[in-house]
Amino acid sequence: MNNSVKLNEQTEIPSLGFGVYQVTDKNEAKQAVLDAIDQGYRLIDTAASYGNERAVGEAIKESNVAREDLLITSKLWVDDTGYEATRQAIKDSLQRLQLDYLDLFLIHQPYGDIFGSWHAMNEAKEAGLIKAIGVSNFSIAQITNLAEFSGIKPDVNQIEVNPFNQNTEAVEYLQNYGVKVEAWAPFAEGKNGLFTNDTLQKIADNQGKSIAQVVLRWIIQRGIVPVSKSIKPERMAQNIDVLDFELTDEEMAIITQLDTGESQFFSHEDPKMIIWMAHRTVEK
Repeated sequence: MNNSVKLNEQTEIPSLGFGVYQVTDKNEAKQAVLDAIDQGYRLIDTAASYGNERAVGEAIKESNVAREDLLITSKLWVDDTGYEATRQAIKDSLQRLQLDYLDLFLIHQPYGDIFGSWHAMNEAKEAGLIKAIGVSNFSIAQITNLAEFSGIKPDVNQIEVNPFNQNTEAVEYLQNYGVKVEAWAPFAEGKNGLFTNDTLQKIADNQGKSIAQVVLRWIIQRGIVPVSKSIKPERMAQNIDVLDFELTDEEMAIITQLDTGESQFFSHEDPKMIIWMAHRTVEK
């Protein structure tokens, strides 16, 4: 199993990453990133809407790992969609992160003037401010619309993927279409009793691994890059230690049976959620 995934001619990312969603305390976020880098993570995932880009930037600056060995992702929030707003938002994210470039920049949600944003992001890529561009939470219809009408396919679509929402149709389509898939919430934030699930526990016992490790391995074997989160160094170490074993075809098939076909959080097609996001104020 390859330990990295090629996004484009100039960008290759590790096969699993570390995220800082919901780590809002500045000191906690900074320490989490420092610990993650110390544990061996090189793909760090943040977003303007997380409110912790500054803390992530400080950690990157203080780490003992060279910038070129780190793969840093951030995301554009909905209040910055549109050509001019996105141009400024990219500069703002770079300033908060204290970076000269981003390895990957994503449109966080499929709302607003995404075509204007996409145009600005492509210009930033050509200017060397961004190495790879993509989207997050786009349906297969939305990503096809963006790619076909702009003439430029996203390198990545970051979507919810976990044992209870496996997104099989979307993953298969995206991989065939030439778009790499990243998974947010690989553990479904512990919903549905994921960490005490009997089926997953049996597989974990058979492999001599934890349920979390089994889930991450299952995602990686599907050709998806999981982005996991923890503020505990021991959990970080456990989560990254998933490249020394493989699930059998039978175990992969057993996990498939856990799929409910529904988001464990909310539908991105729910008008109420779209209205909420359109009027949400975030402190960046």
